Amino acid sequence: MTDHLDITVLMGGPSFEHDVSLMSGENVAAGLEAAGHRVTRADICPTNTTALDRNGIDVVFIALHGEFGESGEVQQLCEDRGLRYIGSCPRASMLGMDKPASKQLFRRSGLSTPDWTVIENFQHLEESQPLIEKIPVPVVVKPIGGGSSVDTIIVRDEASRVAAVSNLLDTYDRCMIEKFVAGRELTVGILGDEPLPIIEIVTPHTFYDYSAKYEDGSGTEFIFPDDLDSSMMQQIYNDAITAHEAINARDISRVDFILDADGVLQVLEINTIPGFTTHSLVPLAASRAGIDMPALADRIVKMAMERDVTH
Repeated sequence: MTDHLDITVLMGGPSFEHDVSLMSGENVAAGLEAAGHRVTRADICPTNTTALDRNGIDVVFIALHGEFGESGEVQQLCEDRGLRYIGSCPRASMLGMDKPASKQLFRRSGLSTPDWTVIENFQHLEESQPLIEKIPVPVVVKPIGGGSSVDTIIVRDEASRVAAVSNLLDTYDRCMIEKFVAGRELTVGILGDEPLPIIEIVTPHTFYDYSAKYEDGSGTEFIFPDDLDSSMMQQIYNDAITAHEAINARDISRVDFILDADGVLQVLEINTIPGFTTHSLVPLAASRAGIDMPALADRIVKMAMERDVTH
């Protein structure tokens, strides 16, 4: 493992995913301490960034989810201070957080992704109505940014779609309508430039929503599928790497897919700061590959330490 380092773990933050981030950060911090590092835990927000001004920081481990932490701002603050930090650079973080922008890059890279359209609050009804109706129901209505499936809704009729769009615009100003694709939910973590084992998510919920992700007793199962043929498994791994490279992600990410009824693999999104909670998918996949949480956190830190401090 890496020499003992002074590491600041950023957790919490200003987004709707504050509580999940606290759980991720604590799990990371405990892993880093088990690996022998000195750890300072810091709940950071845009109005209080003093945690980054502490002397002696070797590397910043960003375990913030959602706005500010996953969208490039805190990464830029680290760069402005000349601090090493884990994960993607500001631009890649921003692209990963912006679902329509990342989907455009996926398509340019030859990946399949469900059709989508973007609705913005400033548009007049006559402008937005054709866009709202552009993709036939059922559709998924979701925020442009954010994660943990917060405020993500599957709607199956016109009235519900209008209501869902209206509610999201009141909260976020922008939202995305995406074609609903039924199928198997699969996810692949990327560590460095290598994929981790494929996980299939099987949930009794309508989809893998916030409660299915984080609530005990949700009934959600995480399966390492053994019924995929070798060519499909290789495509899943290849497409995950392609999605990771499409936004120029680095160190760690998680790519989410739907394998539809026709056997077409559709990439949904990429997470550049995936969850690190005890319920989270990347630690589970890493464990399957023989990498426990201390080793996982240490490997991510080591990748950051190998970079120039200005990059």
